[in-house]
Amino acid sequence: MSSAVQETVSRRNDLRNLAIIAHVDHGKTTLVDALFRFTGTVESHQDLGDRVMDDGDIERERGITITAKNTTIKFEGTRIQLVDTPGHADFGGEVERVLGMVDSVLLLVDAVEGVMPQTRFVLGKALEHGLHPILVVNKIDRENQRGDAVVDEVFDLLVELGATDEQLEFPVVFCSAKARISGRVIGEEMKDMRPLLDAIIEHAKPPAVDVNGPMIFQAVTLGYDAFLGRLVIGRVARGCLKRGSMVVRVPEEGKPESFRVTKLFGTDGLERVEKEEALAGDIVILAGMNSIDIGDTICDPAHPESLPRIAIDPPTIRVNFTPNNSPFAGQDGQFLTSRQIGDRLEREALSNVSIKIENTGSREVFEVAGRGELQISVLIETLRREGYEIAVSRPEIISREIDGKQCEPVEDVVAETPEWAAGSVMEKLAQRKGRMTHMEPRGDRTMMEFIVPSRGLFGYRSEFLTDTRGEGILHRTIRGYEPFAGALEGRGVGAIVSSETGKTTPYALFNIQERATLFVDSGTPVYEGQVVGENRRIGDMNVNVCRPKKLTNVRAAGKDEASVVSPPRKMTIESALEWIEDDELLEVTPKSLRLRKRVLASNLRKR
Repeated sequence: MSSAVQETVSRRNDLRNLAIIAHVDHGKTTLVDALFRFTGTVESHQDLGDRVMDDGDIERERGITITAKNTTIKFEGTRIQLVDTPGHADFGGEVERVLGMVDSVLLLVDAVEGVMPQTRFVLGKALEHGLHPILVVNKIDRENQRGDAVVDEVFDLLVELGATDEQLEFPVVFCSAKARISGRVIGEEMKDMRPLLDAIIEHAKPPAVDVNGPMIFQAVTLGYDAFLGRLVIGRVARGCLKRGSMVVRVPEEGKPESFRVTKLFGTDGLERVEKEEALAGDIVILAGMNSIDIGDTICDPAHPESLPRIAIDPPTIRVNFTPNNSPFAGQDGQFLTSRQIGDRLEREALSNVSIKIENTGSREVFEVAGRGELQISVLIETLRREGYEIAVSRPEIISREIDGKQCEPVEDVVAETPEWAAGSVMEKLAQRKGRMTHMEPRGDRTMMEFIVPSRGLFGYRSEFLTDTRGEGILHRTIRGYEPFAGALEGRGVGAIVSSETGKTTPYALFNIQERATLFVDSGTPVYEGQVVGENRRIGDMNVNVCRPKKLTNVRAAGKDEASVVSPPRKMTIESALEWIEDDELLEVTPKSLRLRKRVLASNLRKR
């Protein structure tokens, strides 16, 4: 629907809306912390710890931002509404949604690492939205900083991404978010965060809106409150939204639905504050609707119309979720059935538009598609913490047909390695159909850039860490689609599979550890068909890891050797998903991660 309503657009000079975009670990959330302190949004005596915007357990544990969050700070009569966005491309759906709520972006780049893959991804999306960047070069206090070179790198990237002349005239601020200082020139004395805030007021465009027209608002993010029910977060695009008013929800399909706005909230620092009304340009939270989808329009009943739906890049990988049916099923979890798992995945898809749940034709199998292994692993970790037990298949890519050719997703990969490891990394990525596009020495380290098929990177991170002895840094992000690169070799090593059910013994593990890397320790309950280690040769090997040492009536001091078992390799969700093959599953429970064969009985697997 549309409405021919005459709009009177004006600038709201009392407001600035900005998103902070950057690569992982370049300091987005730390920068918000510093602005909180300087503006008095958070009092100096309050001890909130570091990274106060990352309030989720998984976010704090992993040191990454997973969901976009908005906050408001006040500076010299201007309200600055900031959106802290994820830096990892797997959560790019969050970024793409919130870019429609802001008018400018703070582009945060590390003064040492410079432009990285995810910087390219998110910045490209911002430029497509017509947003103008303010460049913030962070960590300028580091000894090996190269701030001027980083500014040149950003300029070259903007040119490459097709930025307009106006977008290329970006202001630059140098800062150390951790030390809470900033400045406009390298080498000048830096005292506080005022230079950055002055740059925001001067260069971030005030929202151009019609505050007198019929109200219209778009749902960008969904939430839930135990007392208020479903919450929706978005920006008032036009008019005035008032608490208690009747509004109409316009869905993508179906008839419009009326509801009353029971609560209306804004933000003040970390706090959610009630509002009586919100004008065009304000980012707000409202309650009162029974059902709503991301992208739905909420508008004045007298002028029903819909805004364009939010466009999200499609998923690139998929896995299958099934109920856990192993011999140990039901020992840890609370939610075990396919109905419970299906309902939870449907709820996830409602609030996360970059996750897709596809119908497989089976009530026991749910196909979950996402933007990358990290996004899938965070979803799995969330489910296990909520008490679910599931079995997950190996990830596989989602191919597309473009101009009559079968194409697959490819990724930009940046590898920073010690000099002595560069050759091994190049060789391994070439075997995985990768091609190198750039190589640059940086002191005693080497920076290399590659374009690699996504499927070629399954299982590579652990190899990379081994080849670089833990000293390498690997960054990757989706680049797009290219023609299918050809077949790839499999894992290259087999699995050590338990042939019995019981508890592992030191005696049994000691006898196989020279031929295998173990995944389990002695005394661990295992079942037939469970993968307990990695064979150092091609091919699976069935082993009785529960076999005890036979006792005899002959005993002599010093005759028996102590069975010393090496510490096992602890598998994470990501490393397990990378390791398993098509005939294997990852069993996930609230307390355990186990690898297993799809067919548990060894005699049936041989057929």
